[in-house]
Amino acid sequence: MIGPHSSGDLVGGRYEIQKYVGEGGMQFVYLARDLVLGRNVALKTPKNNAAQKRFRRSAVVSARVNHPNVAKTLDYLEFDDRSYLAEEFIDGNDLYNGLLRKFYEVDPYLVARLFHNLSKGLWVSHDAGVVHRDLKPTNIMLVGNVNIEAVKITDFGIAKLADEELTEAAVGGEDSITNSQTAVGALPYMSPEAISDPERTAYPSDVWSLGAMIYEVLTGSKPFGTGLMAITEILSDKVPPLPPKLLDKPQFADLVKRIYTLAIRCMSRTVTDRPTARDLVRECEEFCYPIEQRYLGVVRDARYRWGFISENGTDVFYHNDSIYGPNIRDNDSVCFSKFPGGGADRAHPVMKIKS
Repeated sequence: MIGPHSSGDLVGGRYEIQKYVGEGGMQFVYLARDLVLGRNVALKTPKNNAAQKRFRRSAVVSARVNHPNVAKTLDYLEFDDRSYLAEEFIDGNDLYNGLLRKFYEVDPYLVARLFHNLSKGLWVSHDAGVVHRDLKPTNIMLVGNVNIEAVKITDFGIAKLADEELTEAAVGGEDSITNSQTAVGALPYMSPEAISDPERTAYPSDVWSLGAMIYEVLTGSKPFGTGLMAITEILSDKVPPLPPKLLDKPQFADLVKRIYTLAIRCMSRTVTDRPTARDLVRECEEFCYPIEQRYLGVVRDARYRWGFISENGTDVFYHNDSIYGPNIRDNDSVCFSKFPGGGADRAHPVMKIKS
C-alpha cells in the first residue's frame, strides 16, 4: 500500500480501506467499503498540508454537481488530523489507459460518443457554477472497457487545488513546473489564459481542455505536443492540423471533419469564440454515430483488401475500408463492432490494438 493507509484500516469508524487505487498530484486514492450503507467508495485524502487546507471547501463545491457524467461526491470527513473525500467508486479505466494507450487513433463513432457525454457533464457542472480547471485524460473515467458504458468526469473536488499548484508552477518558472506532477500532466490540455494568467481561468478554459483531449483521441497526437515545449505552441497562433490520412475513407471522413472542426473551435485563442458547454451538447446531438457493442478478436486471414477476424472461434469478415487507423495483418489484435451478413458477420469499424 502507498500513502498513509493499509488494507483493513478504518477511517472515521465508517470507511474500511480495501486497497490502494492510485494517486494524483494532490491526493491518494483508496477503494474503501462504506460499512454504514454497504457500498464501495473511492476514498481520497490529500498528500500534503497545503492540499489539506482546501480539501473541505473543494468537497463542498464538487457536491453541487449531480449528473451521470460526473463522479458523485458522497461525503467529507476529518479523522486523525487528515481530511477525506468519499466519492462514487468507478470500476473502470481512465481515458489514458482505457483508450489512448490501447489504440493508435480512435474511430469517430466512439469519439463522438465520448465528446457528447463529456460535454453533458461539463454543461451541468458549469450550470452549477463549478469550473474544473484540471481536465485531462487521467481525470476522465470510462466504464465497460472498449464498450464505454459510462463516461464520468472526476476530481472536481480538487480542481481548485490543482489550479493553485499550476499558479505556483507558473510563477516559479521551469523548475516549479518540472517538479509539479499536476502541472506536467495538465500542460498539454491547458488553455492560453490558464498559462498566462492562471487566476483568471473560467468556464472557457474547461472547454479548451475538452477540445484538446478530443483532438488527441481522434488523431492519436496531442494538439500542441508535450512538456514545456507545449507552452510555446499553445501560446502561438498555430492551429493543430487534421492528418489527411484520417479522411482517406469516405465512411469516416464526414464525422471526422465535424469532430475536428468542433474541437478546433474549443481551442480558439479568443475566449469568446469558443462554444459554451451547452453549445457543445447541442452540436454533439447533431452528430450521427452508432452505439454498438464492441468486440475483441485476432486477425486470422488478412488478404489484399479483406480478410477474417477470429472472435471466440467464430469468423467475422472485414474489408480494409472499415479499418480506422493503421492497417492490420495476420495475428494483430483488433477491436470492432459487427453486423449480420451472409455467411459471416461483417466488422465495422475495426481498430488495431497496440501491442
